[in-house]
Amino acid sequence: MSANSRLTIAAHSLTWIGLYQRRGHEVATSEQIATSVNTNPVVIRRLLGELRGAGLVDSRRGAGAGWTLSRDLAAITLLDLHRVVEPGPVFALHRATPDPDCVVGRGIGPAIKAVYDDVEAAMQRELARTTLEDVLRDILAAD
Repeated sequence: MSANSRLTIAAHSLTWIGLYQRRGHEVATSEQIATSVNTNPVVIRRLLGELRGAGLVDSRRGAGAGWTLSRDLAAITLLDLHRVVEPGPVFALHRATPDPDCVVGRGIGPAIKAVYDDVEAAMQRELARTTLEDVLRDILAAD
């Protein structure tokens, strides 16, 4: 099972748009963003479409088409992005009910659910503490 990179691509895309706008450009195209991410523009359009639905970006059609941020980078957290692109819990219990006649099958759900809930809460706290402004600051400091 491989890790999902949608949160990283979303953070990359919005941070790129924010920097591009700060450098005096009005809108960013999917093609420009895709070049930075090194993916297909269709992937970027689909992802930004989800983020538009959440009110994080706006899009323009026709002449001057492209994407803009709906909020400042300092007002967008990694948790905001996570909730859009990775809804639901990080970990799940069994898809089918384990054997209730087995001591492990009967007890695994309640025993492990508490751990999963704690991990989810900790992850959300950390993602909520980091804005895209923080991400951009770290990127520029490392350059």
